[in-house]
Amino acid sequence: MLIEIHAIQNHSPANLNRDDLGAPKTCYFGGVLRSRISSQCIKRSIRMSDEFKKLLGGVRTRQLAKLIAEKVTGKAEVKKRAAKILKECGISPKDDDRSDMLVYTTHEAIQKMAALLQQADGKTDEQLAAEFGLLISQEVAVPDMALSGRMLETGKIMDTTVDAALQVAHAISTHEARPEVDYYVAADDIPGDDAGAGYVDEAMFASACFYKYFSIHWETLVENLKGNKELAAHTVGAFLRGLALVNPTGKQNSFAAHNPPDGILVEIKDTPISYANAFADPVPSKGDRDLISQSIAQLGQYIHDLDTGYGKPQKRFWFSPNLRYQLKVAEDKKEIALAENNLKSLDDLIPSVLKSIGYDWTAVQKVVVNP
Repeated sequence: MLIEIHAIQNHSPANLNRDDLGAPKTCYFGGVLRSRISSQCIKRSIRMSDEFKKLLGGVRTRQLAKLIAEKVTGKAEVKKRAAKILKECGISPKDDDRSDMLVYTTHEAIQKMAALLQQADGKTDEQLAAEFGLLISQEVAVPDMALSGRMLETGKIMDTTVDAALQVAHAISTHEARPEVDYYVAADDIPGDDAGAGYVDEAMFASACFYKYFSIHWETLVENLKGNKELAAHTVGAFLRGLALVNPTGKQNSFAAHNPPDGILVEIKDTPISYANAFADPVPSKGDRDLISQSIAQLGQYIHDLDTGYGKPQKRFWFSPNLRYQLKVAEDKKEIALAENNLKSLDDLIPSVLKSIGYDWTAVQKVVVNP
């Protein structure tokens, strides 16, 4: 079973996700330049959000030795020994505080590694390295890792890969979008004879209406969480809430582009389908509808065409704040609503989705991860 989420989100001028030159990320789609937000950027903003923090059981760090040592008492040289043991695991130290690779593990694994180190009398570094390796490999049943998966190759620890239950597309603008340049200056509060600016620079930005697409494979999520279906349901609900309320943090102090989605579509189905091709013909900059309305209209028409050609999903939920925007098409002088469930509040959407797969949102919120 797949839980698929599609969103239309219009951002005011921003630079939420930059390339190596500091410009907003872009791509070509449908033969024109689009604004883009990378899937990695979107996933991290949700994972690190307040909406997801009760489920944040993983930690990605180069300071694993330091984190282990902080949980061990009475051992002055414990950090050096932890670094030596991790080196035996293929995680080589780069300096006193960091390793040469990012290690994605769990708080539970770190706690257990610290306990092993605390009670390590008589054990060699090689013996402890074998036990550390098992913990890094096996202690993985936390929501953020279950969703996003893990790729970790140390050369010495076996079976470290976690297959992701979540797929996230790069968000793309529904229309042609070209970055612009902001020329800005800083004035001296106490000017002298020089009347010029104290600082001059340029920064790039863009404004775009994005299409976002997410797909969660329910069975893989449950398997990654060792069969804990209630925790899996809480994970889905918290992820839905996070993607609706959280934006990437890039240059937000300069642009404050805190714009929530104007429409979120959730589908329960068996076959993954992205609706990005609804925008292969880019939304025109001027028309009878505003940019958001036209984007939703094109999305609706494309969904209707695919429903006709390939069949409908088992269940479909449409949320727009106060149902400001409808997901519908006009056919034979009639308007056809594309979702059986049309909801005006996010607080209605999440319980409705979870109820459709057999879970109570209020109840599953009690199932949390406590690092």
